[in-house]
Amino acid sequence: MVQLTPNSSFSVTIRLQLPNRAGSLARVTRAIGEVGGNIGQIDLIDQTRQCTTRDITVDAASTEHAEEIVQSVKNLEDIKVVNLYDRTFNLHRGGKIHIENKIPLKTQADLAMAYTPGVGRVCSAIAQDPDKVYNFTIKQNTVAIVTDGSAVLGLGNLGPAGALPVMEGKAMLFKAFAGVDAFPICLDTQNAEEIVETVKNIAPVFGGVNLEDISAPRCFEIEARLRQELDIPVFHDDQHGTAIVSLAALINALKLVKKAMGEIRIVMNGAGAAGVAVARLLRDGGARSIVMCDSKGIITGDRPNLTPEKREFAVEKGGTLAEAIVGADVFVGVSVPGVLTPEMVRSMAPDPIVFAMANPIPEIQPELVADDVAVIATGRSDYPNQINNVLAFPGIFRGALDCRAKSITQAMYLEAANAIAALVNPSELTPEYIIPSVFDKRVVTAVSAAVQQAARKEGIARS
Repeated sequence: MVQLTPNSSFSVTIRLQLPNRAGSLARVTRAIGEVGGNIGQIDLIDQTRQCTTRDITVDAASTEHAEEIVQSVKNLEDIKVVNLYDRTFNLHRGGKIHIENKIPLKTQADLAMAYTPGVGRVCSAIAQDPDKVYNFTIKQNTVAIVTDGSAVLGLGNLGPAGALPVMEGKAMLFKAFAGVDAFPICLDTQNAEEIVETVKNIAPVFGGVNLEDISAPRCFEIEARLRQELDIPVFHDDQHGTAIVSLAALINALKLVKKAMGEIRIVMNGAGAAGVAVARLLRDGGARSIVMCDSKGIITGDRPNLTPEKREFAVEKGGTLAEAIVGADVFVGVSVPGVLTPEMVRSMAPDPIVFAMANPIPEIQPELVADDVAVIATGRSDYPNQINNVLAFPGIFRGALDCRAKSITQAMYLEAANAIAALVNPSELTPEYIIPSVFDKRVVTAVSAAVQQAARKEGIARS
């Protein structure tokens, strides 16, 4: 396995005390560089005639790599490590979000209108006309981020408390990218019926529900039930966010290799929530040949105990992933690290496209097949072509909330994917630029507009 690129998610700040003489800092930076650390900011904290104190920020590739970097500094003579800060943990200290009032409470009059007795008039108006809740409360711009903690990132079943930092981060993304007020709801149950009932009971507060990190196959049932029983949009980002951005990236990648969606052969590895949703949307986007694999190989109809979702993509002839990928035009991985080998990639059709989206370590390291692929994308921010859900879900909800859509549909997904793909001008399209940056300010506006247009066309927009 190729060493992962150091990145800020494993960054540390090392506070050092070193002799105040020429070459001391150079010795430190050399030691860090020799073990593969990527040095960022260097700050002078204090200085005397005898010594200096400095903070050095270093990106590492893993927790173990960070420890190796720190040890390499500790091994230097006359250099003292005074303190060590894990920047990611420090960023999370005390939580990452808070609630803020939109209006000041400075006078008795402010209080009388915002709370009792004035608020009673507004309560009565809503009770008489429930639709007014969208005009006079936070419901019009608020999303519940609901999880049971059963499938947190690539870490597995961490439970509700372990999932909370991810949900806080999701709330930050909603606010930063789309101005949507989102709040984490981490449920201490993994019973599908209890989750459905709980979400239904809290739904009056929210304009939409974003399901997150709920394991398959329960996630399919929970989403389907909530969509049927609620009159607000319900979106499972692990499924549909991934699918939307994958389709957008594939639309542009196919332009580069001059192949048509209806003529290519796609091999999927990973048949969980994301894999099934990606396959469904690619099919709706025009793909006709999709072979789906899981940990046992190609999914066939004669395999016992198949879930309905896997059975939907079952084929007659079985085999391994290596056998499935021979002659394939596209590989889409939402599975596990290292499952795809360079030999497999070299067995694909000419100008192969590889989407290796396992996180944090992809199905294959891009460095291993750089000369063998026409396009490669991953889920990581330190490689080109990051397939990141943040390109989809903020705009999806912004659009759904603004037109008060009753639900979110497959047609909205397709329109959103096309809108994202269209943001890359044909003259700008390259093997390393098939998808917009997550910081491209046009994305949310384009996706929101596409969602609203689709909602109105389907007759499910209420404003």
